[in-house]
Amino acid sequence: MAILVAGACSSGGDDEGKADPGATAPKATSAPAPTTATTQGPPPPKGVFVVGESGVDLLDAPGGETVGRIRAGVLLPYAETSGDYFRVTTPCDAKAWVARSAGEASGPYRVAIDPGHGGDEPGATGEGGLTEEELNLAIARYVVELLANRGIPAVLTRSDDYRAPLKFRIQLASDAGAEVFVSIHHNAEPDEQRTTPGTEAYFQINSEESKRLTGLVYEEVFRALSAYDVSFAADFDAGAKYRLSDDGDDYYGVIRRSFEAGIVGTLLESGFISNPAEEALLQRDDVRRAEAAAIATAIGRYFRGDKPGDVFTEPYPRTAPAGPGGGAQGCVDPS
Repeated sequence: MAILVAGACSSGGDDEGKADPGATAPKATSAPAPTTATTQGPPPPKGVFVVGESGVDLLDAPGGETVGRIRAGVLLPYAETSGDYFRVTTPCDAKAWVARSAGEASGPYRVAIDPGHGGDEPGATGEGGLTEEELNLAIARYVVELLANRGIPAVLTRSDDYRAPLKFRIQLASDAGAEVFVSIHHNAEPDEQRTTPGTEAYFQINSEESKRLTGLVYEEVFRALSAYDVSFAADFDAGAKYRLSDDGDDYYGVIRRSFEAGIVGTLLESGFISNPAEEALLQRDDVRRAEAAAIATAIGRYFRGDKPGDVFTEPYPRTAPAGPGGGAQGCVDPS
C-alpha cells in the first residue's frame, strides 16, 4: 500500500519549537507518496497500522462496538494483536481495536522522520504565509522516499495535516522499531543576518550517537543550503548543539522522549522560515528536495559509521520559552 507517508515551551516541556501560535495552517501540499515496508504473513507484535482508503472504525474490543473513527492515511502504532484485530493508539492517545481488513500492517522501520507541528499547531509562519506544518511535511515525505530508494525503511510520525502530540510521535517510532528519529523544523526569531545558513540541530545530551547523528545532519543540510546565494538569518550560536532544561535534562520534549525510548534522536531547524529570502527559497520544490536529500545522506552516513567534522558549537544561555505546541490538551483525533 502506498501512503502519504516535533521544540518546547516551559523548561522540560513537551512543546515543539519556535512557533507562531496565532497562525493558521493551510492544507499540506501533495508530494510523491513513499511506500511502506509492509509485513508479509502474520504481523509482528508491534508495528504501524496504515489506515486504508475508507478510513477505519475504532472498536472497544476485537469485533466489538464502534467508539470512534480515524480517517484514511493516518498512521497508528500498535503493540498488541488478536486474530485479525490490532490494538492501536490514536494521535490523541485513545486506545482502541481496528480490523485488519480496514488497512495494512507495516514495518519494521529503521528510521522515523518527524514532520514538526500539524493541525491546529502550524508552527512558525513566514511573511508570505508559508507554515512549518506544510513545509516540514513536504520535506519529510521526500526524505522517506529517498531513504526507501537507498534500502533504508523509514516512516513518518505524521502523514498529513493533523495534531500529533509528542508522546504519540515517539510511541509510533518506538513501536515501528526505529533506531533513529529525526524531527524536521524551520526556525523563527533570529539574532542576525549572515551570508551562510543559520542551520541548527540539537542532540541528546547523554548520547554520543545522537551527537554524531546531529553533527552529520547539520553538516549535510548546511552544505546543501550554502549553494544558494541569499541573505540568511541565524542565531549567534548556530550549529550542532544541545539545549538543557533547568534540571540539566534535554529541554526539547521530542529529544528527551526519544532518548527515554532508547532511540537516537535529533531536532533539526534547517533555516529561518521567518526570513523572507529563505521563505521564498523554501517555496521552491527543488530546494525542498535538496534539503531532503541532505537529510537522507546524513542518515545514510550515520548508518555507515561516518564521523562528522568539527561542526559543534557551544550554545549561549536561553531563558525565554521556545514556543507552544506538542502537548495533548485539546487534541482531537483526525476523523
